[in-house]
Amino acid sequence: MAAEWSIQELAKVARTTSRTLRHYGDLGLLPPSRIGSNGYRYYDQESLVRLQRILLLRELGLGLPAIAEVLAGQKDTATALRTHLELLKHEQDRIARQITSVQTTLRKTEAGEQLMANEVFDGFDHARYRDEVIERWGKDAWESGDRWWNSMSEAEKKAHLQTHVDIAADYGRAHAAGVPVDSDEVQAIVQRHYDWLGTTPTGGPVNAGYFNGLGDMYVADPRFAKNYDKHGEGTAEYVRDAIRVYADTRL
Repeated sequence: MAAEWSIQELAKVARTTSRTLRHYGDLGLLPPSRIGSNGYRYYDQESLVRLQRILLLRELGLGLPAIAEVLAGQKDTATALRTHLELLKHEQDRIARQITSVQTTLRKTEAGEQLMANEVFDGFDHARYRDEVIERWGKDAWESGDRWWNSMSEAEKKAHLQTHVDIAADYGRAHAAGVPVDSDEVQAIVQRHYDWLGTTPTGGPVNAGYFNGLGDMYVADPRFAKNYDKHGEGTAEYVRDAIRVYADTRL
């Protein structure tokens, strides 16, 4: 008999949740290989490979609609996996360079040696999102944002990022406690979030459409979702819903 895994077993080995796998199934990304008489979903070896491809594409920053298109267009599993492998090798090389860079910086700092800029920043691409920002919001958005970021001191950059870290953590605590998104407590967190966005170059006041669009992106783009979901699964959706309440009532 061919090997198969229950949804709970697959979720455990893939380090995800049954809820996520059911969501993938509902979207047609990961249909079960069979459904038992008890209504449970079971997955075969082909399902394992398909899930691996889904998780790899999410790691590369693709949203679920884009992943669906990729899977539909790549019928040859072996070819698709070779493409993924090449992308992972490039990422592995970049991370290896970062490790070497930090090791060199540490060694030279401790020895009191002169640092070289190309050594310090090897593997760190602060502009890696340039093309994506230009495509979404235009060249002016990228250039103004880049000038704004580079105009700040390291302490200012750290403080700016820490403010958002604190906001995300407070969202997570409220979500875990079951506090309604339309409560005064949660809306106060959203107000801080809104005010924080106002300190960045957005090209004008943060209006309802812009704020709601960000909330949707926090859920759709795994690169953003992980900033919230690390405080508890479902926090990104909670943030989106809280933003919608704020935008509907205050903007």
